Amino acid sequence: MIPEAVVPQSAADAPGTVTRTTGQRRLIGALVGTNAAGYISIAVPMNLLLVTHLTAIAGAAATSAFSLVTGIGGLVGLLANPLGGRVSDRTAARFGRRRTWILTGGLGAAILVTTMGWTTEVWQVALGWALITALVMFQLAASAALAADQVAPERRGAASGVVAFVALAGPALGFAVVSAMPAVPRLQWGVVGVLSAAGVLMAVLLVRDPRHRPPADEPRLSPAIILRSYWVSPRKHPAFGWAWAVRFLITAAWASNSYLAFVFTQRFAVPAGAVPGMIFLLTLIGIACVAVTAWLTGWLSDKIRRQKPFVLAGGLVLAAGLVLVALSPSIPVVYLGTAIMSLGYGTFLATDFALCLRMLPDPESAGKDFAVLNIASTLPVAVVPFVAPALLAAGGFLAMFACLAVLSVAGAVSVLRVPDIGQEGQPRFAAMDRDVG
Repeated sequence: MIPEAVVPQSAADAPGTVTRTTGQRRLIGALVGTNAAGYISIAVPMNLLLVTHLTAIAGAAATSAFSLVTGIGGLVGLLANPLGGRVSDRTAARFGRRRTWILTGGLGAAILVTTMGWTTEVWQVALGWALITALVMFQLAASAALAADQVAPERRGAASGVVAFVALAGPALGFAVVSAMPAVPRLQWGVVGVLSAAGVLMAVLLVRDPRHRPPADEPRLSPAIILRSYWVSPRKHPAFGWAWAVRFLITAAWASNSYLAFVFTQRFAVPAGAVPGMIFLLTLIGIACVAVTAWLTGWLSDKIRRQKPFVLAGGLVLAAGLVLVALSPSIPVVYLGTAIMSLGYGTFLATDFALCLRMLPDPESAGKDFAVLNIASTLPVAVVPFVAPALLAAGGFLAMFACLAVLSVAGAVSVLRVPDIGQEGQPRFAAMDRDVG
C-alpha cells in the first residue's frame, strides 16, 4: 500500500516550491483519467472517425483531405503544447495550475468533438480538428507537468508504464463503444466526446493541486518569454536534446499507424464498412501487446534502475514490425506486423516518459520543458502526413513504411547518447555533452 503524501502547509505555500500533495495511487488514477481523455479525443478520430467522415465528404480525395486535416492539426498542436506548458507553469488559480488546464483544455476539447459530426465541408473539419488539437495539447501539457511535479522518482517507471498502457487502452475503449453504436456519425462523435469528458472529470476529482505562488521576482509573460517556450538549448542541456531526438524519431515511425485503414482499403480492397471492425481488432491486438510490455518494462526499469536498454529494444522492434507491414502480402501479415510494432512501441513508451522526466532542466518550468519534449511527439503528426503522399507516390506503402522503419532505428540508436539513471555526472557523458552543439 502506498501512503498518502502529507505536505506541511508552510511548504505548500512557499513561493516557487513544487510539492507532492496527492497520494501516489490517487495520482496514478488521475494520470489514467486525463491521458485516457486526451488520447480518446485524438486517436479515435485520427484512426477511424476522420477517415470515415472525410471519405463521406471528399470521396476519392479522402486521402489528401485526411493528410491536410491532420497535418494542420499537427502544426497547431506543435504550437499549442509548449504554450500550454508555459501558461500552466504561470497559472496561479485557486483550482491549481495543472488542474485548471486539465479541466478547461480537456472539457473544451470534449465539447468540440461532439460537434464534429455536423461538419459538411473539408475546411470545417480542418478548423474543428485544429481547435480540438490545441485544447488537448493544453490538457496534456498540464498532465505531463503534473507527473513531473508529483510522481516520486522511484515510481517513475511504473507511472511511465501506466501512461504507455493508457495510450492504447483509452482509444480502445473509444473504439469499442463506437463500434457497438449504430453507424451514425453524429452519435459516434458524441460518444467520443462524452468518454473524454468523463476521463477529465475523473482526473480533476482525484488530484490535489495546491495554488501556485510564483516567486516575487518572476517576470511577467512577454512575447520574448512566450517564444522561449518553444526552445530548450541542446548546447546547455545536451541530454535533453538527445532525449528529444529519440522521441521524435520513434514517434514519427509510429505515426504510420494512422494509415493502416488506407492499407486495408487501397492495398487489399476492403470495403469501407468493414474497416472499423478491423481497426478495432488491430487496437485490441495492440492493447494486449502493450499490456505485456508496458507493465513489465516499467516495473523492470524501476527494479534494475535502467531505462536505455528498453528504449533501444523498443525502437528496433518497432522497426521490424514496420518492415513486415511494408512487405505484407495479406491481411493476417498486417495484423502480425502491427502486433510487433505495438510490442516495440509499448516497450519504448513504458520507459521514455520516465527517461524524459529525468532530463527536465528545472522543476519550476516543468510544464514548459516537458511541452518542448512533447513537440517531439506532435511534430511527427504534422510532418508525416505532409511527407506521406510523396512517399506513397514514389513507392506506395512499401516506401512509406520502410522509410519510417529507418527513422525508428535511428531513434533507438540515439538513446545511447542519453545518460542512464545515476550516470548523469559521469565523465564519458560529460565528454559527449561537450561534443554536442
